[in-house]
Amino acid sequence: MLAVLCVILLAAVIALAVVVRRQQVDLTAHVAHVEQLEADLDAALRPRPAQNPTERAISRMIRTASKVREQGITGVIQSTIEEMTAWAREEEAEIVHMAAPDGTVTICFSDIENSTQLNARMGDKTWVRVLEAHDSVLRGRIARYRGQVVKTAGDGFMFVFRDPEAACRAAVGIQSDLRRPSEVLRRHGKVRVRIGIHTGQVVAKDGDYFGENVALAARVADLASGGEVLCSDAVRAALDDDAAVALIDPTDPIELKGLPGEHVVWRVVPAG
Repeated sequence: MLAVLCVILLAAVIALAVVVRRQQVDLTAHVAHVEQLEADLDAALRPRPAQNPTERAISRMIRTASKVREQGITGVIQSTIEEMTAWAREEEAEIVHMAAPDGTVTICFSDIENSTQLNARMGDKTWVRVLEAHDSVLRGRIARYRGQVVKTAGDGFMFVFRDPEAACRAAVGIQSDLRRPSEVLRRHGKVRVRIGIHTGQVVAKDGDYFGENVALAARVADLASGGEVLCSDAVRAALDDDAAVALIDPTDPIELKGLPGEHVVWRVVPAG
């Protein structure tokens, strides 16, 4: 009797082992199928590669959030230098691409009139807040007209556009925004910005621009008063007849410090 029970028990164990094995095989197949479905879904929902600086910035934010979730803060810090290097290279590429195939680009310089005196009057803490508000206005308009900030130094900006009309419209828009200041600027005092614009061929290297035409744009900015946008005769020549800005009050031919020849400078205002 005992022997019969042992045989029956052995047969049951063998049958159970077979069933478990089959279930394991089925489970493995199901897992593989689910993984494939998830991969297909991920591929279908994955956004297209970022095509412009704004899209890339959003993509970077999402990647950073994912890294924090998956790796923790330590894991993110370990890759910071590599990420920053890659980001810098992307921005350099954007700057270089602002130039037309012949190397022509429209260059703008701006700064705040009497910034040293304003800083002394407001104090460093308030001045930093004012600069942040000022920077927000400039960067917003530059981005709106598809320009690119090349570099900044204190209250000074150098930014570029592929199209001269876009540069003029952005500059006029900046002045308009500053005449309707943000709460910070209303509370601590308005700032008056000088802007100069010039179009010409440049040398692009390491995310920056060099050459005589860069210097000419800076000299045009030096001539501007606070709240004013000035441009060179080269900008006037490059604008279409139906441009959405007007150029008025041309100067007589003048010399610009350190540059050969004489130059005519125009004031840029909204059309109409």
